[in-house]
Amino acid sequence: MSKLNRIEWPTVAMLAFTYLIWGVATVWVAQWSLPVAMIVVAIAGAQHSSLQHEVLHGHPTTSTWLNEAMVFPALTVAIPYIRFRDSHLAHHQDSILTDPYDDPESNFQDPAVWNSLPMWWKKVLGFNNTLAGRMLVGPIVAQIAFMFCDWRAIKSGDRAVLNGWLWHFPALALVLWWIVSVSAMPVWAFLIAAYVSLSILKIRTYLEHQAHDRASGRTVIIEDRGPLALIFLNNNLHIVHHMHPRVAWYRLPKLYFANPERYLSRNDGYRFRNYNEIFKKFLLRAKDPVPHPLWRK
Repeated sequence: MSKLNRIEWPTVAMLAFTYLIWGVATVWVAQWSLPVAMIVVAIAGAQHSSLQHEVLHGHPTTSTWLNEAMVFPALTVAIPYIRFRDSHLAHHQDSILTDPYDDPESNFQDPAVWNSLPMWWKKVLGFNNTLAGRMLVGPIVAQIAFMFCDWRAIKSGDRAVLNGWLWHFPALALVLWWIVSVSAMPVWAFLIAAYVSLSILKIRTYLEHQAHDRASGRTVIIEDRGPLALIFLNNNLHIVHHMHPRVAWYRLPKLYFANPERYLSRNDGYRFRNYNEIFKKFLLRAKDPVPHPLWRK
């Protein structure tokens, strides 16, 4: 098979479209309606993050440097791509899913640590375990924890973490240059839109994984086929993605719906019909406790 035939053109097209609508929104839509432009920029930022997720799993070409160059600009501001890549690939070791220490994407706390926390922080983390909380304060809570851990790693001499942040600065500078020098969108409006991008992404990650004795039972299926599924590039079919991490996003629905029983038997029936069901159940009610309910020393 030639290299040309191995290019995943739907992913390339989605990436081009994402940059196009982001650019149009910042330059032209912002002159017509700033609120509309902010909404479009927020959605494009979330889409771009989903495309970064595709890239770290080896899409859309066989060239790593080309793939990563395609998603170089830091449209969502907060998370360095290299740090996202390294921590997410570590998260893909299913045996550590939801582990408060070893899973970089876990929202659970060691019960012993939880018991030592001040009451005000417990209340913040408790609110963060509702869907509304995850969207409103979740990006801040996650960013603080993420940067604290990375700062400790850098101080201990972890060069890979330091390099991840050093590469982030030109990626962020490129985006800020565009906003300040080319676009019609004020910096404050762009930063709010970037925060909303992260809030949208928190809808996807809110209940991707649950506490379960069996590693294969920890990962969800959300059978949504609507706009959010498109923004998340079908990563709502999450157990399918964990079982086939090198399969492109546009092939995941066919895999799942051809044999849903296979995946539901593997994840012990951890399934939701769509995101409407999740909003109705968990907007103001926590799905899980913050201390890991199955944690053993």
